[in-house]
Amino acid sequence: MSIDVRPSTDAGKYLATDHLVWFGEVSDNDAEAMRLGLPEDQRFVADLPDGPEHLHAGIYGVRPMELALPGGALVPVAGLTWVGVHPDSRRQGVLSAMMRDHLARTRDAGTALSALHASEPGIYGRFGYGMAALHLQVSLGRGTTFTAPHLEEEARALTTQLVDMAAPGVTERMRACQLACASERPGTIVGSPGFFSLMAFEPAEALRDKEPRRVLFARRGGVDVGYVGLRREHKWEQARPSGTVTAGMVTGSPAARLALARRLVDVDLMGSTKLESIAVDDPLVDWVGGPRGTGELHTWDSTWVRLVDLGAAWSQRGYEHDCDVVVEVEDRHAPWNAGRWRLTASAGSGAAVRTDDAADVGLDVAVLGSGFLGHSIGGRLRAGLVREYRRGAYAELAGAMRTLVEPEPSIGF
Repeated sequence: MSIDVRPSTDAGKYLATDHLVWFGEVSDNDAEAMRLGLPEDQRFVADLPDGPEHLHAGIYGVRPMELALPGGALVPVAGLTWVGVHPDSRRQGVLSAMMRDHLARTRDAGTALSALHASEPGIYGRFGYGMAALHLQVSLGRGTTFTAPHLEEEARALTTQLVDMAAPGVTERMRACQLACASERPGTIVGSPGFFSLMAFEPAEALRDKEPRRVLFARRGGVDVGYVGLRREHKWEQARPSGTVTAGMVTGSPAARLALARRLVDVDLMGSTKLESIAVDDPLVDWVGGPRGTGELHTWDSTWVRLVDLGAAWSQRGYEHDCDVVVEVEDRHAPWNAGRWRLTASAGSGAAVRTDDAADVGLDVAVLGSGFLGHSIGGRLRAGLVREYRRGAYAELAGAMRTLVEPEPSIGF
């Protein structure tokens, strides 16, 4: 069956298809939200010869973003988003056609990596994406104590400032702060200025009885060194204030995070604080004495990474350990990656070259995506997801890709 995948030329039809796929409330402001976060030339559609009338068989979009890698590099990444298939067009190869189109376009644009947040985790592994970062959702009680003796002096030198996210210049401050901090936090994804504006875009019908988003900045000498977005929710129980502060991604140095965390658990009229996304080894968990020092703690997947151009991607990041391993790579949807590669890392730098030497390891490209930001992939051999032909070769490869700390989760896009 012929599936036509091409750039979108009808914004209204594109948006109407998205409304059907995601079946949310339709708003007059949806077109503005799409304009802010999704460039017109990064919207793509798929049509079937006998597909649905007046709508597309499928759509997808790409947000131009930057991804912080181990070693400190900040590189372009194609942020795959707005992926959807019309209910009448399911199981007809539409998603596969769109994914192949995305990978080919991304490679042609010279971008070596693609990333996404998975609506359903069972879908994207088969297209070569690996779960590259996890995140914790943590609840804390009012007045939670954070113990970090070697950060106290630095944290005391910081001030905090609460502002409206939609106020002039605030999203620009947020983006500048994240860019300044990204190299120290592999896994950080920095969106375009339009994407940051989208975070602050909250039409009245979306807010209703909610507080508009605020931003809490940590500052040193008048300079922003960290921030967190938040929203408060009123609640009273037995004549006592029991509201909840819901906080998003926390950005900044450990001392900035400490100052922000202390402010978050000491907000008037609030009884608890929910941090929606921190790394699985975030210092906050240590500051409260471990998982049982929290009210609730849940683990979820965050960023999924896809090596679009394996050779280029491997050399973009840094490595903490050496390796020299010949890997037989399976890649059904990006055949230019498939085959045998010698993957090396030496003195912090990596190289990937084609080879005819015997393979030491055999794996799907998604495994390399899972480990690309430094997340541990050592257990994949034990799980039967990797083949090892030379004893110890996979441990060598996984050890080279692993970083000292877990990668930073990324904001949903």
